[in-house]
Parts: sequence; structure tokens; C-alpha cells
Amino acid sequence: MSINIQNVAVLGTGVLGSQIIMQNAWAGKNVVAYDISDEILAKLPERWEWLRGHYLKDIPHYSKELFDEAVTRITASTDLKQAVANADLVIEAVPEILDLKKQVWAEVNKAAPEHAIFVTNTSSLRPSDFMEATGRPEHFTTLHFANLVWRNNTGEVMRTPKTSDETFNTVLDFAKSINLVPIPIQKEVPGYLLNSLLIPFLNAAADLWVNGHASPEDIDNTWHVATKSAKSPFEMYDVVGFNVAYNINRARKGEAEGSFAWLLKHQIDKGVTGLASGKGFYLYDKEGNITGPNPDMVSPEAAAK
Repeated sequence: MSINIQNVAVLGTGVLGSQIIMQNAWAGKNVVAYDISDEILAKLPERWEWLRGHYLKDIPHYSKELFDEAVTRITASTDLKQAVANADLVIEAVPEILDLKKQVWAEVNKAAPEHAIFVTNTSSLRPSDFMEATGRPEHFTTLHFANLVWRNNTGEVMRTPKTSDETFNTVLDFAKSINLVPIPIQKEVPGYLLNSLLIPFLNAAADLWVNGHASPEDIDNTWHVATKSAKSPFEMYDVVGFNVAYNINRARKGEAEGSFAWLLKHQIDKGVTGLASGKGFYLYDKEGNITGPNPDMVSPEAAAK
């Protein structure tokens, strides 16, 4: 029997974490937004205004009053114990670092109510590799959000070998309650369904660019023209965000100079993170429309010529 989930704690307020927070608040949930510093949390009002513009454009029943009400349901905190103290559900959206996830979940287990359900939004790690750190693996599963959550609203709920039927079904029901399309995944696979399809596609594009075969713009143009697809690989990298792409790719081919991960980190250090920063492989206006390619995104092979 599914429990009613009203109080949600979201751990991590980055590009996707902030979208998850608003997705919950917009659906009427009370949300505690946790991150490690006041400096990070101070950026949230600016993020809400960025999201407001997208909600206005993409959600038919948007109104200023409804969005403002959603913001009032969000409380920010740098105190992890306080953040999860009253949670019915804890959503973890911290960086894709296994040891970090283990550490965070061990701390959450000590502070969260006994009835609380735990879910991870991990993009590429295997949840069973850190489920024991939660201290309650039968009450732990996944809820994977796609970037631009309000529009690309899949909610992939994937079992671990120890997830109980009650937890699995409760999270599927919860996903529907926050306006996601619940996607049940009965057997664990790193990357879920979406990223199992998407990551090899994005890796192929990255390798073409890093090895100097073509520019991001020309690779994307080939995909657009030949498939008539709305989104091409480097546009997707900008939507996903460089931080997520970096954490995934540093595990793939390391951080050696000239690797894709190294090139992304070089841009992240300059504040270039993709669509959310207005600059990634492309440049964007305030409405998120592409205004042209980013001339700074030059591969090592191209730079050597």
C-alpha cells in the first residue's frame, strides 16, 4: 500500500537538482533544498527566475501566482540533519562520485525518519553499489529525472536487487503525482533506459570532435539534416550540463590532457557549463535560444593545426 508523500528533501541544487526541487514544489510538495554552502544556495533565486521563463513558455496552465506559490513551498538548508528530519522522501542528486554518495546516504540514514523512502537520481552509477550505505536498502530505489524536467518528464524508477515491492510501487505513484511519466525498470542497468541509449550516442560525437574530425556545429548539422531530429549531440551536452558530462566522461577515458573530460573541466573552471550558464558548445540568449557556436570550443587536434 502506497504512503502519501508530501514532504520531500532534495540533496543537491545544481542544474538538475534545482529543476527537481521546482518540479516537486510546482506539484504542491513541501521541499527542503539542501546543499553544502550558503554561497551555493544563494544562487537559487536566480535559478527560479530562469525556470520561470521556461515554465511560462512550456506549461499551458502557468501563472505568476502559481509559480510564486511554488517558490514559497521551498526551504533552503545547509544542515543535512535538518533537511531530512521530516522527509517522507529523500531525493539524492549529488555529483556522480561513488564514495560521496556512500558518505551522504550514511549520514541521511542517521537523521531521516524511519518511514522515509530514499531515491537516487544517479545518472551512470549502479545503485546497488551504494544501496547498503543507506542502511535500509529495501526502502531504497531510483527516480531518474531527465534534464528540462518540466518538459522531458520521464521518471525512471529502477529496482535494485533489494528494493521492496511496496517501495517500488510507492515511488512509481509518487512520480506520477509530480507530473512525471513513470517508467518502471524491473532489472538494474547502469544508465537506466534513457542513458543506456543516449550516452553511447553522445560519446561518439565527443570522440569525433576531440579527435579533430569535425567541429561540434558540423557534427550537429549532419545529425539534424540526415535524421530531421530536433536535438543533436552537442546541443544535448549543453542541456545536460558540463558538470554531469564531465563526471561521466572522466570515468570513461580519464582526465588526461586533451581528453573530452579535460576539455570540459577547462571550460567549467571558466564558468562555462552549458545552457544554464548561457554558454556551452553554443551561445544562448536569455530565452535559451542558440545565437551561434561558441568559438572557444576548439578540440586539441583542431588547435594544433
